[in-house]
Amino acid sequence: MASLMDDLIQVLESEKEHYEKLAELSKEKKQVIVKADVPALEKIVDIEQDITNKIQNLDNRRKKVMHDMAVVLNKPEEGFTISAIIEMLDSQPKEQQQLKNVKNQLETALEEVRKINGQNQILLNQALDMVEFDLTLFRSMRTAPETANYNKNAYNTGDILGSSGFDAKQ
Repeated sequence: MASLMDDLIQVLESEKEHYEKLAELSKEKKQVIVKADVPALEKIVDIEQDITNKIQNLDNRRKKVMHDMAVVLNKPEEGFTISAIIEMLDSQPKEQQQLKNVKNQLETALEEVRKINGQNQILLNQALDMVEFDLTLFRSMRTAPETANYNKNAYNTGDILGSSGFDAKQ
């Protein structure tokens, strides 16, 4: 059981470290989004993908360790969580404190990633809105407005401005 506990703590610490790396990348990504640097954004997304793959592998490893612990302790897997393990470790305060600390650090790292990603999502949505605005503006520039020219009966002639938008005739 002690080796399983060490494995669990090691996996959780590795996950925490990877989530902290992900948070740092997300902060960099925020600056890149603001600068609209698409090539740099692509690089960051590739690195993030590598980190998330590593986190997924660590998550699978954590699930396996938790399964093994549940089997050793003869507990059902459904309610067998890190918090439940912390409660069970009353007789081992050192391991209990280690597990509590790494759990809190992991939760803090996850919350930071969640917060930064929320901000990045807002920035990306604003950038997309701006692109949509620019496209609409460019489309509207192609269709020139009618002029305010009237004929001798005071009817609008419906003349359309040229592509430049200025009338050079005088």
